[in-house]
Amino acid sequence: MYAVIQTGGKQYRVAPGDTIRIERVKGDVGEQVKFGTVLAVHTDDKKVMAGSDASSASVTGKIVEQGRAKKLTVLKFKKTNQYKIQRGHRQNYTAVQVSEIKL
Repeated sequence: MYAVIQTGGKQYRVAPGDTIRIERVKGDVGEQVKFGTVLAVHTDDKKVMAGSDASSASVTGKIVEQGRAKKLTVLKFKKTNQYKIQRGHRQNYTAVQVSEIKL
């Protein structure tokens, strides 16, 4: 069984036991998280529920880690004007282990 959820403006395909990295959500390590929007659910007997049927389902998980991703380097360069700007960025994330999908 797996579900397609939406959180942080992105969609994820999750199954019980999966660990996913999502946009930062409030909460401490070990707390339960309930995902708001369930877009589709694929059941064990090969049925796909979508729309209003899937919206009644709920997906819960446990926060495993609050962290920051590896640094990305952004470099702007123009060869004629001695123009060079270098910036770094680290995106915050929350690692969540999906515990169950209820229909």
